[in-house]
Amino acid sequence: MDSFDYIIVGAGSAGCVLANRLSDNPKNRVLLLEAGGKDTNPWIHIPVGYVKTMVNPKLNWMFDTEPEAHTHNRPIPVPRGKVLGGSSSINGMLYVRGNARDYDGWAQLGCSGWAYDDVLPFFKKSENRETGGNTYRGSGGLLNVADLTERYELLDAIIKAATEAGYPDNPDYNGKSQEGFGYFQLTQLRGVRHSSKRAFLDPAKDRTNLTILTHAQTTKILLDGKRAVGVVYQHRGSLKEARADGEVILSAGAVQSPQLLELSGIGQPGLLRSCGIETRHALAGVGENYQDHYVSRLQWRINQKITLNEKVRGLGLMGEAVKFALFRRGALTMSAGILGGFVKSREGLEVADVQFHVAHASFKDPKKRIFDKFPGLTFAPCQLRPESRGTIHIASADPLAAPKIRPNFLQNPLDQEIHVAGMRIARTIMASPAAAKYVDTETLPGPDVATDAALLDHALKTGATMYHPVSTCTMGPDPKRGAVVDPRLRVHGLQGLRVADASIMPRLTSGNTNAPTIMIGEKAADMILQDAKR
Repeated sequence: MDSFDYIIVGAGSAGCVLANRLSDNPKNRVLLLEAGGKDTNPWIHIPVGYVKTMVNPKLNWMFDTEPEAHTHNRPIPVPRGKVLGGSSSINGMLYVRGNARDYDGWAQLGCSGWAYDDVLPFFKKSENRETGGNTYRGSGGLLNVADLTERYELLDAIIKAATEAGYPDNPDYNGKSQEGFGYFQLTQLRGVRHSSKRAFLDPAKDRTNLTILTHAQTTKILLDGKRAVGVVYQHRGSLKEARADGEVILSAGAVQSPQLLELSGIGQPGLLRSCGIETRHALAGVGENYQDHYVSRLQWRINQKITLNEKVRGLGLMGEAVKFALFRRGALTMSAGILGGFVKSREGLEVADVQFHVAHASFKDPKKRIFDKFPGLTFAPCQLRPESRGTIHIASADPLAAPKIRPNFLQNPLDQEIHVAGMRIARTIMASPAAAKYVDTETLPGPDVATDAALLDHALKTGATMYHPVSTCTMGPDPKRGAVVDPRLRVHGLQGLRVADASIMPRLTSGNTNAPTIMIGEKAADMILQDAKR
């Protein structure tokens, strides 16, 4: 059995950060285990390639939710990266930290050390903001954060229409204030994807004290009483073991970190017993408290050929390919969302509770990423802080079987109310003079869908996850109230075992989750190194 000081399970957004920071001290022997392969597929690095990586089973675990009646018994895809870089290698590249109140709320829930003033230094540590650092933004970090290389007539008109409707123009939603409309900031460097692997793992990969294994799927955490002492993993057709003299750190993500805990006998005794697994450590919160952003789409037919629909097919696509090859600009550098908006659904709120992803493009088949043949625009609202809660649990002792994902999207009446309000705000903005002059007609759900009930029905029939699963190994001070890890990310009641990924968030952040997950990796590494000195 090989021996290491630290074993990190999962080379995703947080795992790559941990591998870099923990191996920075040459005395630390670090093993990084990744179930997927290397990031050699060219579509990973061409930004618009996310439309292909999101549906590629070689790069994506291809998880689906369990069919649920209120979302019309549809299995809804939950893409998760299966490659070095994890989901940061297949995601939409949007850099969104969330709202400062999110982290202050974590602290109020008993997660000391996680208030906004506590986490801001770790956001800044990671970041190289191309336009420069300031009180809120980092400069000189390993993760490059870029602005779009171009602006677009139609999206500029949407920003103006939003101001006409009372929503401010905000060029930096990651700065002092989140509220308003502006172009998304991207994890790109010189026009290509800058994943967590590229940013954090590549600079460290040649260190002699860092061992990186791909196609190595961890199947079990080894326990000696109440201490984690290593892991079992499959590699090249055989089961192997590795010993951790220091700590085992799970960074497998909100779907697979709870799965691995349960496969190891850590979780709810009744559920484990039903799967034929001996309970090694009872912990009721494992796999509970699942949260995610649920998004629906409104689409408009545009009366001018100024959208991506025309640029991504035929001669237009050939021209864009040449532009990308020569200058790293144009449609092939596009992210999953191009224009972002953060708004309040009603008066009296202190912070925005709805996020919009806006793109001057529309899909005939969103699941297959097939563009419409006419000029189009998509406005996609989601509620930022949903009250609905779901679960992610194993269904058997088979470590290769997918867990059962039950999200309960829009089950809470408040979630329904806010989501519909977001849909109506999108229509209000599109009816404002600056945008209305570009509109031919609303194609989805269509102007005949007018009542709150009809809009909600459209959302439930057609909506999807925003790919932001969190909170299944919730951080908190009290395991009796559902916490899985303490504020230093140590699994309650066990030694030598931490979780450091999006699963530890007590509540979902107000926006896309890649940037917060990288921050969690930074802060976890700092705490681990601090604790090792004690």
